[in-house]
Amino acid sequence: MNQNQMKEKAKYVHSVFESIAAEYDKMNNIISFGSHIAWRNYTMKQMNIRPGDTALDVACGTCDWTIALAKAVGEKGRVVGLDFSQNMLDVGAFKVKREGLDSVVTLVNGDAMQLPYEDNTFDFVTIGFALRNVPDIQTVLNEMTRVVKPGGKVVSLEVSKPPFLPYRKLFYLYFYKILPLIAKWTVNKYEEYAWLPQSLTHFPDSRELARMFQRAGLEPVQVKLFMGGVAALHIGTKA
Repeated sequence: MNQNQMKEKAKYVHSVFESIAAEYDKMNNIISFGSHIAWRNYTMKQMNIRPGDTALDVACGTCDWTIALAKAVGEKGRVVGLDFSQNMLDVGAFKVKREGLDSVVTLVNGDAMQLPYEDNTFDFVTIGFALRNVPDIQTVLNEMTRVVKPGGKVVSLEVSKPPFLPYRKLFYLYFYKILPLIAKWTVNKYEEYAWLPQSLTHFPDSRELARMFQRAGLEPVQVKLFMGGVAALHIGTKA
């Protein structure tokens, strides 16, 4: 993907998320049948976060994972939620305030491709269901690795491609054909949710994504598939 294509993708993705911010949480629950909450809870247990730790949640959206991180690090910790969609951040800010986590969480309108932080700043850097939407995956992984401390973890929870081909075809039928219709019926957003599945088309499978983690300088890389591979967790440790 050349520079112009990356800029066009970023512009279009921004417009999509600005448009769907109000319905994002509702649709997440519908799309995954609520499973995304269990996946995130499992991920948090694997991360082994301690009170006082620091975390950056990249492409934080409406801040569900940001809030979970903030509860884990406690009052002595610090969590930054970064996203390029102000509408998503506005929804997230309301939820952060409702949870009484204003003193722990800072929300930033920023670019995942150029994280505005010094090297070796955070104990954890996460990205949830957003890596497939960035202009360049390797650049974002490199940036996440740059700003995490040595010994810290880079964590991705993302939709994936089931390795068992018959099951993959069934999942694609749901994701590409049925999901946009559900979005049209429930929140009247057909085009936006027709595009989101397309973002999976050129996204690497779980094995290739693990290799991209390694190229970013993360080793070892832990991989966990959920529901036969419709979602995947990758945890990489910075040397």
